[in-house]
Amino acid sequence: MSTPTTSDRRLAWFFAGFLLVALVVAGGLSYFASSAPDGLDSVTLHGCQVSEVDGEEQLDGTCIAQNAQDSPTAAGPLADYAVGGAEGSNGLAGVIGVIVCFAVGGGLFWVLRRRGPSSGADRAGGH
Repeated sequence: MSTPTTSDRRLAWFFAGFLLVALVVAGGLSYFASSAPDGLDSVTLHGCQVSEVDGEEQLDGTCIAQNAQDSPTAAGPLADYAVGGAEGSNGLAGVIGVIVCFAVGGGLFWVLRRRGPSSGADRAGGH
């Protein structure tokens, strides 16, 4: 087994730093995110009035949002940027998302990486 080179160590420190920053942003800054509807939500509601009937929101009028359907992942464990729908768990959901994305991305890079020759004979053109 070969010893890690300086460039390998630098790359490892870069990825560790990248992961740390991503975790801080996802876990810390997500608490400052606005819960107000974004521009797309606001535009799709133009022409409708939102009323509450039997504890559920109902759209009256004509707007794009009336044709909206729930996402297939709406009942998933991280739906609505919360863990299990729990209020105030958006930071934890962000951290879980970063870890899953980093693991999947890292796994894909590891599986698909280019591999160099395995022995000195291969490099010298031998069989």
